[in-house]
Order: sequence, then structure tokens, then C-alpha cells
Amino acid sequence: MFTGIVQAIGSIRAVASKGGDVELTIETGSLGLDSVAVGGSISVNGCCLTATSIEDSRFTTDVSRETLSVTTLGELREGAQVNLEKALCAGQALGGHYVTGHVDGIAKVVGVQDDGRSHRVTFEVPAELARYVARKGSVTIDGVSLTVNDVDGARFGVSLIPHTLEVTTLGTLRPGMRVNVEVDIIARYLERLLAQTSAPEDSV
Repeated sequence: MFTGIVQAIGSIRAVASKGGDVELTIETGSLGLDSVAVGGSISVNGCCLTATSIEDSRFTTDVSRETLSVTTLGELREGAQVNLEKALCAGQALGGHYVTGHVDGIAKVVGVQDDGRSHRVTFEVPAELARYVARKGSVTIDGVSLTVNDVDGARFGVSLIPHTLEVTTLGTLRPGMRVNVEVDIIARYLERLLAQTSAPEDSV
């Protein structure tokens, strides 16, 4: 479990293809790994990945074909920057919202414009995810917890304040770029509960 509050920007040191999967080696920058053990979870651009080895300020992780098919991790190349967050520990402050690190799909940037010192960014999500995005609700973009400002069909807008632009990779967003999106987990559970409630009872 994560919060969507990025703790550091890391960089891809190596990308290796292994039997259809991919092994990434990631330099963690200012993110200390002392509290992370092999087998521990780290969010990389919003994807919960398992550290398979740790050495100083870098770790390796395997990315399965399933993850490659539903995220942008397969597009990463050596030198690419990524948002990093260690798994949430019990008792830590929840500064963003509950984020599982299980990416729901890929969104596309359709607009970026200055809004004072902030950036106003518009995304378009796959139609099947649009119903989970609500005005003033939460959404995770490349591992960053954001508040939805407005919704128009499959498109929604967010504001990126100067701090977010400085400490995450979202300051590099441009129209046409693809990003990982995770919808609010509460919306998914509510849909499931409502579906169960409205389902007709089995006839006897």
C-alpha cells in the first residue's frame, strides 16, 4: 500500500529482457533503501514492484508481461526518470490517499497549459475507467496522488502546483505522452457493493 506522495525521483540504470519479462535496475537518488529488504515493495511510476536485489542506492526488479501490457514500464529506457515511493508503514501519515500500486490502465495527456505558477493538465482515460473518475475525487498519475478538478466524459483535469512540478516527473508532461493511472480504490469497492445490492435474488 502507498499514499501517492512521491519520495524521490529515480533513474533507470539498466533494462534487460529476460524470457519475455523485463528486469529493471533503478538508481534511487535521495530515496534511502536502508528500510527496504529484498522482497519489499517500491512504487515505480505508480506500479508496485518487488525489489529482487539491493545494492547501495539502487535495486533491481522484475516486470512481468502482464505488467508490461497494462502500464508504461515497457517504454522505459536507460536514463529515464521515474517517481519512487516506498511502501506505507503502519503509523505513517497518509498525506495523499490509499494507493495500491495496481495500475488500472494507461491515460494520455491531451493538454497542458500554464495556470499561474501551476500547470493545468488534461488527461484522457480508457472509456471503461472514466466512470471511476469524479470531480474532487482522487486519482493517481505515474504514482502521484492528485485531486480531480473537472470531468468531461473520458477526460479530466488536474492542477500541478510548483512543489509537485519540482519533486516529481510530472513537470515534463506534454500532449501525447502516456502515463499510468490508478483510480480511487474506494470507487471500485463501491461499484462492487452496489452491484451486489442491486442484483436480483435467486429464485427458490
